[in-house]
Amino acid sequence: MTNLIQPAAEPHQRAALAGHELLDGAAAGTPEIPGLRKLIRESWQRSAGFKANPDSPAAPLAIDRDELEDYRRQHPLAAIMPVISKLLVQPSHDSGLLVAVGDEVGRLLWVEGDPVMQRRAEGMMFVAGADWSEASVGTSAPGTALALDRGIQIAGAEHYQRAVHAWSCTAVPFHDPDSGAVLGVVDITGTDTAVAPHTLSLVEATVAAAQAQLRVQRLQLAAELARTPVRRRASGSTARSASAVAGAAKETSLYRNSLQLLGRDQALLSLQGKTITLSARHSEILALLSSRPDGLSAEELCGLLYPGEGSTMTLRAEMVRLRKVLQQLNPDAVPESRPYRLPLDLVPDSAQVLSCLQRGAHRIALEIYRGAVLPRSEAPGITELRERVSMLLREAVLTDGSAESLLRYAELPEARDDVGVRRAALRLLPPRSPKRAAVVAELERLEAELRA
Repeated sequence: MTNLIQPAAEPHQRAALAGHELLDGAAAGTPEIPGLRKLIRESWQRSAGFKANPDSPAAPLAIDRDELEDYRRQHPLAAIMPVISKLLVQPSHDSGLLVAVGDEVGRLLWVEGDPVMQRRAEGMMFVAGADWSEASVGTSAPGTALALDRGIQIAGAEHYQRAVHAWSCTAVPFHDPDSGAVLGVVDITGTDTAVAPHTLSLVEATVAAAQAQLRVQRLQLAAELARTPVRRRASGSTARSASAVAGAAKETSLYRNSLQLLGRDQALLSLQGKTITLSARHSEILALLSSRPDGLSAEELCGLLYPGEGSTMTLRAEMVRLRKVLQQLNPDAVPESRPYRLPLDLVPDSAQVLSCLQRGAHRIALEIYRGAVLPRSEAPGITELRERVSMLLREAVLTDGSAESLLRYAELPEARDDVGVRRAALRLLPPRSPKRAAVVAELERLEAELRA
């Protein structure tokens, strides 16, 4: 959707500057500011609710360099970067413009373009790995485009952070061409040229071209996989030709055959761009099989699936139903038997969290973590997995986490009554941090409940 209002126009800038003066004197929230665009006023209100600081000199770094390389190599947007480079990055050199591509939560993964502008942008941490979500920096094109799920232009003083007032930017969300889910955001940042009417049209056209290219790549890959199915040998090792290995590497970035277990009672299964919600029992079975690539005997799976003594007859009937579901979704995903084993790689989000924790990337693990593994499941194997993921994440955040990481962890349902996490956050928060009062209040509440 193209925004026809020119945000860099002088009346809008005067209104935004006047709004910042009123912000300083406002007791709470965002005052009514004549002439301020409605979408900016609403974004400022959200920013104030997030406790974003308009006087912060720079965005926070959310992903460090070592973590960044792994994360963006595996991100679906890596597959379309050649299109973004050809249509936006290459023309931006020596033009006073920067092109940024961020993930679905507003963290910048690539920032390229005019070298002089790149050096200037480092001063406000407009760099790869920085968090430019509304919750972090307030109103900005990348964060606000994601918040509204539409193309947006933010000029000069319309930014919530005053350190960004010398900049203007245009951003458009990037959607998965199959599921429609937001995968990230594409942004152009620079001077007033960055918010010219044609700039928004250019970014929208680039995103549309990149989404179409991603769709084509997926169709080509699906055809290739249909010709060379990936199967495991009976010994448990994987038989792959050189071309199949290359195809599997591409599949990681294009499809990410995945199983979302975190914070959900029923898993979300995605296979080659198709997504379904599983029943609670099928969620448990696939969670267990995806964590055991060498397979499980019927007796082993029963022991992990059913509390007490489970019946292999009951399990076999459940597997028949699961096979029918997967047959309709993707015949290559139907589990083998004797032992029960998945014939293709399926990555649960819980495994992604554990992998990040093993690499010391607790911030990425915390971003992925949406809550406990199948929280209502009583299956012994799921209970063990749930407790292991939760325990390791808590230990990592307590050991290496910043105050921000600790506070983010404290928002999780399982950490609602976690006194240790809040005390650790309080020790790390600066003495004058405005966040200390809320943490102290939470500790007083918890201590009062313990005394009651």
